[in-house]
Amino acid sequence: MHVVIMAGGKGVRLRPYTSVLPKPLVPIGDNYAILEIVLLQLAARGFRRVTLAINHLGSLIRAFVGDGSRFGLEVDYLEERTPLSTIGPLFSMRARLPEHFLVMNGDVLTDLDYADLLDTHVRAGAPLTVATYQRSVKIDFGVLEAQGGKVTSFTEKPVLHYRVSMGVYGVSARAVADYPVGQPFGFDELVLDLLRKGEPPASYDFDGYWLDIGRPEDYDEANRRFHEIESRLLPAETAVRS
Repeated sequence: MHVVIMAGGKGVRLRPYTSVLPKPLVPIGDNYAILEIVLLQLAARGFRRVTLAINHLGSLIRAFVGDGSRFGLEVDYLEERTPLSTIGPLFSMRARLPEHFLVMNGDVLTDLDYADLLDTHVRAGAPLTVATYQRSVKIDFGVLEAQGGKVTSFTEKPVLHYRVSMGVYGVSARAVADYPVGQPFGFDELVLDLLRKGEPPASYDFDGYWLDIGRPEDYDEANRRFHEIESRLLPAETAVRS
């Protein structure tokens, strides 16, 4: 029950909030940081070991989380000297990771059952399992197709539906075994590599609450709705602080 949390990004899209705080520490509601909610959730689901991959303002994350004991967790750190993207940090810590583990972004707000995701991943036998969520995108224009100078179809302001990655993955050691240490490597590259090798990732489809705190409008929405969703996000035994 080990999870690696990617918490080293600069959070460029969330500026100016991230000019003084790393994105995982921006406050949600009146009492919590995003990373704090994630750690409380992981502990409640039975996880005991957490590795935090840090870079931008990483000293603030170290100061806030410490050794993890106040969350009931054992926390260690991997400090990226250069940005290694979303998967690259794993290559230098392979020796201390179990055969199956969780990897997630440090800015995810969700009521996903992390333990069930990891258990489902192990049972699936896939090298990688991706937690997915359906998003709907409204196109504010009439969409048409044309061929040979003639319109062949037209749809007025369609709504498109996609399954997107939630930024939470079940990973098996073999999925990251063959890459050199220090190589920047993203989740997208890993998925494409596995597809080329004929080892397709599994999908863990989720329809609960999920919000990627990546843009100011998403962050504002999370704060606006936090009191509605707080009981879904936080373990029942967590006392609400005033």
